[in-house]
Amino acid sequence: MVHRQQTAIGTDAREFLVLPPVNEGSLIVNSTFHREHNPLIRKLESAIALTDDERQALLDLPLQLVAIKADQDIVRIGDRPSRCCLLLSGFACTYTMTGEGKRQIVNFHIPGDIPDLQSLHLRVLDNSVATIEPCTVGFITHQALRDLCRRYPRITEAFWRNTLVDAAIFRAWMTSIGQREAYDRIAHLLCELLVRLRAVGLAEDHTCDLPITQVEFGNALGITTVHVNRVFQAMRADGLIQTKGTRLTIPDWERLKEVGDFDPTYLHLEQEDATK
Repeated sequence: MVHRQQTAIGTDAREFLVLPPVNEGSLIVNSTFHREHNPLIRKLESAIALTDDERQALLDLPLQLVAIKADQDIVRIGDRPSRCCLLLSGFACTYTMTGEGKRQIVNFHIPGDIPDLQSLHLRVLDNSVATIEPCTVGFITHQALRDLCRRYPRITEAFWRNTLVDAAIFRAWMTSIGQREAYDRIAHLLCELLVRLRAVGLAEDHTCDLPITQVEFGNALGITTVHVNRVFQAMRADGLIQTKGTRLTIPDWERLKEVGDFDPTYLHLEQEDATK
């Protein structure tokens, strides 16, 4: 197993994933998550106004809380899960693998995301979900989610909306990989991540924590690790970004959006403040 230490944005942490079973070294308890710190409610309320009954129903969802180390799979390709994973803290990613063992990251996940929500309807997973840093995950049984959706149709609609937004993010990434230069690809992704974090209250103005390494940026955007490193150096020199450890600050938001050709429409956020 490769252990990750906290690294600066755009630095190399690992080349390969070698992962133990999800329960190894993890703490498991049965619990609900407190209202003030419930990232699922924050995520849903970034798009719709929940009623008090709907909020309470989400708070009452039985969660199996698991503390998972960095660089571990939460679910794997080929799994037939009977539960979904709600990311409560930390960063994670969805990825696929080629037959030669090369990894393609297809989405980054932040607190409030349910990366494998499709497993409610698709029996076999066609992608894996892995932690990027130490994470807390709340596992929710499919039965509990189905019961929730039957009782609260608007929550069902919100979940469905989230899967559609995930598809929109995938389309935006494909456009970047196919049509933008490496510098512009990274600028676009940095804009997206900041807006998504701001929408759920995890960024301050244009500053956020971003524990993603250059290997992971490369795996997401089809860029070599060496090239990712050069782009980050150029962005710092150009005054587009400032980094300190895993902390990212964007001094000139409008300029970064212009460089990345970033239009947040595909994120379908109702909170206009998150995109400014």
